[in-house]
Amino acid sequence: MFERLVAYLDSIKARDPAPRSRWEILTYPGVWALFYHRIAHWLFEAELFFLARLVNHWSRMVTGIDIHPGAKIGKNFFLDHGFSVIGETAEIGDNVTMYQHVTLGGTNPTNGVGGKRHPTIEDDVILGSGAQVIGPVTVGRRARIGANAVVTDEVPEGATMIGLKARSTLVPAEEWMKEFVPYGTPCEDAEGNRIDCIEKLESELRSMREEIAALRAEREPRRRSGTAD
Repeated sequence: MFERLVAYLDSIKARDPAPRSRWEILTYPGVWALFYHRIAHWLFEAELFFLARLVNHWSRMVTGIDIHPGAKIGKNFFLDHGFSVIGETAEIGDNVTMYQHVTLGGTNPTNGVGGKRHPTIEDDVILGSGAQVIGPVTVGRRARIGANAVVTDEVPEGATMIGLKARSTLVPAEEWMKEFVPYGTPCEDAEGNRIDCIEKLESELRSMREEIAALRAEREPRRRSGTAD
């Protein structure tokens, strides 16, 4: 149990540059919301629906996050900041990252039967702040849902969705990120190794400045001798 908790906290630390220690992560409302949800979901599965709702309401009151006891959530779920809503029939896979003000909402059943009416979020998905994923749609593995995007259709594996109504970006699905890079953009060097784009740009800028300085130094003696073009 302790090892699982440590692994969970480490998975959050790998995706969030803010915390300095595991103890700090234990103050996150998303961690507590998930903890209470595990209890509520266990009660829900045991058909102790009223008790499950009590735990759910307590969790919402102290964390600001509303996760229906019936929702199914996999391993290493990171809900950053919170103020999100997850519906009853929502299913969330492993290593999913959700930022603030996200809604995994449902559709009104026209036949009076509840059924599956909330989204399925597959492994390694990132949901940007304010995103709304509505209805029994599936968001494929490693997909990215942009901030404030509204998703009502199926999302292919590895796609990046933006806008209202959300549309896929022009980046081909084959080029989606292979791993989580917080606040960053992945790049590759000539050998195909993953590097930080900012570091690469700074390195290229330094090289350009050195070349310009060398050209200026080369032209200066010519100007003094009066042979400059």
